[in-house]
Amino acid sequence: MTTTEAAASQASTDAAVETALTTVARNIPIFATKYPADTTRGDVYPYRPATATLPEGSNYGWTTSFWPGQLWLAAELTGEQSYHDAARAHVASFATRVRDRIDLDTHDLGFLYTLACVTAWRLDRDVVARAAALAAADALMLRFLEPAGIIQAWGGLGDPHQRGRTIIDSLMNMPLLYWASEVTGDPRFAQAAQRHTAQLRDHIVRPGGSTFHTYYWDTVTGKPLRGATEQGESDVSCWARGQAWGIYGFALNFRYTSDESFLRAAERCADYFLDHLPADHVAFWDLVFTDGSGAERDSSAAAIAVCGLDELASWLPDGPRRQRYRAAAQAILASLAASYSTADNPESNALLLHGVYDIPKSVGVDEGNLWGDYFYLEALTRAIKPDWKLYW
Repeated sequence: MTTTEAAASQASTDAAVETALTTVARNIPIFATKYPADTTRGDVYPYRPATATLPEGSNYGWTTSFWPGQLWLAAELTGEQSYHDAARAHVASFATRVRDRIDLDTHDLGFLYTLACVTAWRLDRDVVARAAALAAADALMLRFLEPAGIIQAWGGLGDPHQRGRTIIDSLMNMPLLYWASEVTGDPRFAQAAQRHTAQLRDHIVRPGGSTFHTYYWDTVTGKPLRGATEQGESDVSCWARGQAWGIYGFALNFRYTSDESFLRAAERCADYFLDHLPADHVAFWDLVFTDGSGAERDSSAAAIAVCGLDELASWLPDGPRRQRYRAAAQAILASLAASYSTADNPESNALLLHGVYDIPKSVGVDEGNLWGDYFYLEALTRAIKPDWKLYW
């Protein structure tokens, strides 16, 4: 890249950050300590729907932490106290959620409590956040199933349909357990995380580098049973967001364990993902689709992949592979900023559009979503602040 090209790229990234921060700031008085829905509706987030027991905007589901996660990133990018105060104000809600056991039957406690509470502890030494995150780690450990050595993804542990099922997203939930071992000195959290990750390395990643979305184990014998999908095109295709979780998740697990096999798994996931991208570098919702298919894109998968590729590259020696992943991350991020952000859509309160939640169930198709927004802002943060200390 020439000096002129580098300057133009930096200017484009700076403009994308400014646009994203303007939207985050505008959302603070709208949502405050309430929570947006998982996805936009017509490109605009409504409040999270009320349930039979919880009012509108309540803290339930797996995506609520991506709102305070954006606020913490904004605080670090700007140094402005208003973002910091808005982020820290969410700790009380997450403390209440884990204390009252509100919607805890999920492996996504890692997503939830890493961004909302571990980050508040690391950046602010918030003791309420620390206690809540440790309670969440304890709750997550209840889902660790012997002798299979995996953490069950969804549902109650007695649910016959969900028993023994894990999903590739779970790799991103393991940092909560590594952190719990760090702060308590109790190795069992990290041991469970490492064992779970090894099972996914050996079974959820296919020989060619693609991945299953979900995988089942026999919880009595520990025998691996079969791979399947929940949100992909088919059981034998490759769901794009899952592949992106694989890139980032295996790289993060390497960060905590120094297990080289996890780094190799991240590389295999990355190579398959990059080899199946369309011309504009933003993945279709399933990697089985190609240019001309008319399939929907998933901008959130692209944003996750940027963060994963940057993390993966940071652990590799300088050379062709590291350069490939860095260049790919830059190209994907540039495409997102130019064609998928809300820079030209001031009516939207999302950061990133043209994402997908669940096409088989017709949920959040061609909309913004909270995780896409968070990982897009994290990707921009990584580009702007190479010394940024990640939250995971």
